[in-house]
Amino acid sequence: MGALFLDPGQRTTRLIREMMATVPDGQGGATVTWAQAGSLWARVEPVSHAGSELAGAERQVLTHRIWIAAQTGVAAGQRLRKGDRIFSILLVRDPDESGRYLVCDCEEEAT
Repeated sequence: MGALFLDPGQRTTRLIREMMATVPDGQGGATVTWAQAGSLWARVEPVSHAGSELAGAERQVLTHRIWIAAQTGVAAGQRLRKGDRIFSILLVRDPDESGRYLVCDCEEEAT
């Protein structure tokens, strides 16, 4: 497979990368919080939309393919944020194994 070319001008969305952190609650449990781990420029591509019912409430999930410049530390289980929008990272891959880009397959739950 040849190397992909992604015009840097297509990365027009500024996102905040967040990592999960647990804070002890003093009673043997923990509270989950999200800590900012940096910011990055990205290309966000909507992929699909699905609706379902969960506990009697309708749930809408949007999937996105988010392209970023390659960097260490980006992994599934983290999330990307743009204001109130949260993109949960499900999978991170190098699309052409060139080490230049990462593609994050993400889900966004519509509110």
